[in-house]
Amino acid sequence: QGENLLYCFEVAPAQPALTQVTQCRTEGSTRGLAAVPRLALDVMACEVLRVLQLTDTALVPVSYLVPRKSTQEFHEDLFPDCAGTLPATGAQAWWAGDSQQVGRVSLHPARRSTETFSSPVIACTQLQAADASSTDADADRSGSGYSSPSSLASPGSAATSLSASTGPSSGFASSPSQKSLQSILGPSSRFRHTQGRVLHRDTHLTNLRGLSLTTPGECDGFCANHQRVALPLLSAGGQIAVLELSKPGRLPDAAMPTIQNGVAVADLSWDPFDPRRLAVAGEDAKIRLWRIPEGGLRETLREPEAVLRGHTEKIYSIRFHPVASDLLVSSSYDMTVRIWELSAGREVLCLQGHTDQIFSLAWSPDGKQLATVSKDSQLRLYEPRRS
Repeated sequence: QGENLLYCFEVAPAQPALTQVTQCRTEGSTRGLAAVPRLALDVMACEVLRVLQLTDTALVPVSYLVPRKSTQEFHEDLFPDCAGTLPATGAQAWWAGDSQQVGRVSLHPARRSTETFSSPVIACTQLQAADASSTDADADRSGSGYSSPSSLASPGSAATSLSASTGPSSGFASSPSQKSLQSILGPSSRFRHTQGRVLHRDTHLTNLRGLSLTTPGECDGFCANHQRVALPLLSAGGQIAVLELSKPGRLPDAAMPTIQNGVAVADLSWDPFDPRRLAVAGEDAKIRLWRIPEGGLRETLREPEAVLRGHTEKIYSIRFHPVASDLLVSSSYDMTVRIWELSAGREVLCLQGHTDQIFSLAWSPDGKQLATVSKDSQLRLYEPRRS
């Protein structure tokens, strides 16, 4: 943040794990960044990455392209199948042990799935953390919240599975001479000639005004999905602007419809399966769920679909589950991590054991594990279904 240089790195399973590919200079300094989902990329132009740069007055798309002789054909090597937008399972089935993974879909424009998912509307707008009948049942699962070391994969087994799954696509191992050449010239990468560039001004969202200056450092500052972005504003009442990416250009000087969250925003996150559902964590220790109308905001939203209560102090971070629908995790100044089942509007698990501020949390890609990082210099790894 604060710079006008964006650095792009390639991530590899072997050392060096991070290799800088390119850097891109932008006009304005960066206040926040968000990656656009892969399903929204222009694959026929060999676009392998697009990020949205938030500046003081604009939202600027930055595109990363791999130069190829032909840009009118689909390059399978650049665009392997990726996770789709349909959940693999539901919240209750996941708690019961269902470990299905999100189905993979092709990025080829002619082979993309058109199926969509819409989360169920929660009828009640004022929901408690958990009813009395579920408290006793969940007490055994809360405990200290730590997964036993024996339940986690050993470093050796993890390394073995990675090396087995990331070999050359041809099935042939590198010869000693090839390995020697790679050690001198560096590994061959299909991204090594990637070029980053700021897209034309016609694609920018400009005339942004009144952006929040008080969003906590643990928050990314704004969030985006393949359809829209949500930006906290400085206005009283925790207002949030929701802008459609399909409608770039200069925003009007007149007031626009917003979400009236009612309290300052601590963090916010889009549902990965339902692009219309936005979860917002407030400084009042509550999580509010908002549903954006089809086509975007046309009038100000004042009543959330649901309010989740349970934390006793300001919330740091919220993250949706990457595999199961209607699951959300949150961390708070009360030094607890809580998992919520949104369709029932209740807290299902409280993970304890932190002794200091929780800086961040993240699900593993398969959704089986949850990691937190804390001010006490500890990285904690949970398996919620075994905790």
